[in-house]
Amino acid sequence: MMTPSTFRTMATVTTVTGVPANTVSWRIGAGLGDSFGNGYGACWSWNGDTRRIKLKSRRRPKSLFSLPCQVSVSASASPCSSDPNPHIKDSSPVKVYEEMVEAARERFTWEISFQKKDKDISLAEVLLYMAAEDEAFMSLSRKLDAESLSRERTLASEPSDSLEWDCLEDMPLSGKKMSQWMAELDVLAKEVEVELVSREIGCHLAEVLDAVNLVLFGLKGFKRANVLDTKYSYLHSVLSCRCGNAISLSIIYIEVCRRLGLTIVGSRVGEDFLIWPQTGNPEELFKVTSGQSLFAVVNGRCVHDPKCRASDLTSTSLSGLEIATNRDIIGIALANLIRLHWKRASKRGLMLTSPLRDVDPSFSKLQKEDGYTPAIRMQSLRLAIMATERLLVLQPHNWALRRDHGMMLYYSRDYEGAVQALSICLAFAPEEEAEILESFIGKLHLMRLELSWKSMGHADQLPVP
Repeated sequence: MMTPSTFRTMATVTTVTGVPANTVSWRIGAGLGDSFGNGYGACWSWNGDTRRIKLKSRRRPKSLFSLPCQVSVSASASPCSSDPNPHIKDSSPVKVYEEMVEAARERFTWEISFQKKDKDISLAEVLLYMAAEDEAFMSLSRKLDAESLSRERTLASEPSDSLEWDCLEDMPLSGKKMSQWMAELDVLAKEVEVELVSREIGCHLAEVLDAVNLVLFGLKGFKRANVLDTKYSYLHSVLSCRCGNAISLSIIYIEVCRRLGLTIVGSRVGEDFLIWPQTGNPEELFKVTSGQSLFAVVNGRCVHDPKCRASDLTSTSLSGLEIATNRDIIGIALANLIRLHWKRASKRGLMLTSPLRDVDPSFSKLQKEDGYTPAIRMQSLRLAIMATERLLVLQPHNWALRRDHGMMLYYSRDYEGAVQALSICLAFAPEEEAEILESFIGKLHLMRLELSWKSMGHADQLPVP
């Protein structure tokens, strides 16, 4: 498996606004998003003229899911075996889920590898690999908990039920394979095509955007969720319940438009992320028709918000914005996922970096009560750590991200891992932050010694300053 060798700067968490609820409005959330499927399909191609879009046939590239799997699940049977019906019935569900966690991470890493061109990255596939890894981890945790409970109750051991699948691509996410979730996006694009054909073979750009909004927010009923629930960050969950956060809905919107041959680009503007159709005539986006410009139609309320920098954008300033790459979009999605998982993990709203400066008296009290670390929801913490590890593949030189990763390992009581992560962070951190980190790493070394001391059967505690 290939590992990226170059580095990128961190994609900060952004707030996306303007996604409507159940309306047939042209307003959508800002967002970000490759075609999927085999053979030929109808698509809407755009020649750069914002006035007309024509329907034609084009060959769609093969999906990564059609390629042989490169990850072996077991010695007895491999997902990439030539056998059309591979089985690993001798492997327990726990073993299979462990392999799926590893396989999903490897496929994610390959997809975002810097050996691949950014334009060749499929956002939908990458997001599904993220979901598969987290789903496999949670299923693994449930299996381990069930086995532990069974042992504690001294029940007779029963053979574990074998799974009906043994390959990452066959792993069910809300009852469907990853390829089936990708096909859901194809179906949405087909419905938009049908809507456009019923209007006219050649459509204005505004008509195409109107048709996309009609299908997604009208006929299909996609709507924005105001609850900070992590399930609304996973692509398959949003496609299933048709309810998601702004970033997820925006990615779906862009994926559908890409299948129609329409390129949607985006950029960070202040706290918002704005999108618009790629055009060689940006002035067309700001022409007001029916009381709104096309730019306002796409980005919704944030364009009219006087507090938002988007209100001041013109065709000239728009062309000066830096367009987000696919890797930037993945970074935004991961940063959002990290924030949500950490918020759920920290029961008392604890700041991730609180113990570094030790200026909060309440934290010192928590240290004494809980033994160095406060109460944490460990599964949510582990999911936050996994999301951070994925983002570090994209941004290995981001010192703040490495610091956060080390602090999460500290909260999980993995002091050795925390020392390693924070020690690497020292090489990138500013001088004033490096001094604080160095002092904290010294405390972590003492914690490791104390744990080693206790493991040898000594009851006395080592003093930790």
